[in-house]
Amino acid sequence: MSPKLRRASAGASPDVSADVRRRPGAVPPAGQARLRPVSLVMAAALLAATLLAGVLVGAAGLPVGGVLKALADRLPFVHVDSGLGVIDENVLFQLRVPRALMAALVGGMLAMAGAGYQGVFRNPLADPYLLGAAAGAGVGATMVIVLMPGDPGYAVPLAAFVGAISGVFLAYVLGSTAGRASGAATLVLAGVAVSSFLASVQTFLQQFKAEELQRIFSWLLGGVGSADWRQLALIAPYSLVSTVVLLAHGRLLDVLSVGDDEAASLGLSAARVRLTVLVAASLATACAVAVSGLIGFVGIVVPHIVRRLAGGSYRIVLPLSLLGGAAFLGMADLVARTVVEPAELPLGVVTAFVGGPFFVAVLRSSRREVEI
Repeated sequence: MSPKLRRASAGASPDVSADVRRRPGAVPPAGQARLRPVSLVMAAALLAATLLAGVLVGAAGLPVGGVLKALADRLPFVHVDSGLGVIDENVLFQLRVPRALMAALVGGMLAMAGAGYQGVFRNPLADPYLLGAAAGAGVGATMVIVLMPGDPGYAVPLAAFVGAISGVFLAYVLGSTAGRASGAATLVLAGVAVSSFLASVQTFLQQFKAEELQRIFSWLLGGVGSADWRQLALIAPYSLVSTVVLLAHGRLLDVLSVGDDEAASLGLSAARVRLTVLVAASLATACAVAVSGLIGFVGIVVPHIVRRLAGGSYRIVLPLSLLGGAAFLGMADLVARTVVEPAELPLGVVTAFVGGPFFVAVLRSSRREVEI
């Protein structure tokens, strides 16, 4: 085993060569390769503050003391009289709490999936929609809205979930047909081709019911305003599985960043690790898209901020992206529902407003490092 890989597998490499260190997702120097408790506590505190703001702020004007007491009353072995009426309690626990939790869950899944994709492709500009998940979800949701009159209920998120998974599967199958030498570039091109094809299918479906265009575009622009406990329960198991798998592969992504050949000398199958991470990241993306529509830039903005603040090891980037993405989208949702009160901005518009300029900044700073 080479000294470089031995240091990478140990999680500390103060003498990593300059060419490896410049590579996006490369193993960081010593002192940055472990998740520091203070970073985890700060990220968790930011998320907790965002969740609390999400349940306190709203058009109904619930008393802060009553909300805090009502939340405390739901804790085990705690009994507090909140003083809230039945209507106020319904607003709190049937509208605000599920919405805040949904924004956090969707943001965490998108950010962690983005970090996983960036580790697989060694590209800081890779995002959760790279392999056709967004286009597939759009086709699934559009098909239900067009073909099912009235309120389709939970058929839209289910169809979006199936469509997202199908889009990624098609891209992977298409990319795999190029053979062993295809690499990440072919897979990305396959994702672009599948996305273009599915976008044309979606446009074709929209022509059947022009009167439903507003509902379709409302879904495509993203939002968590319709979140409820059943939707949370619907995606929670898949979110948990993808989270566990991605967090468990943080060290392996660090090893892969040194190089496939040296990773293979350890008996590590780079192809198997990449496939596992891709599947888990795509599952996380599908869960998020199914209940929120298309919300862009979260998977680029949050992992990049984490790398700048805490280091580039994926043992750091993945868990902090999970917490940071949850907090980021929670804050974006607060902006979306308060900046033009009593109306709401689509959540995807808010994230694009922040993420667009940020994407340009990332592109400029990494233009010499990006390799696909």
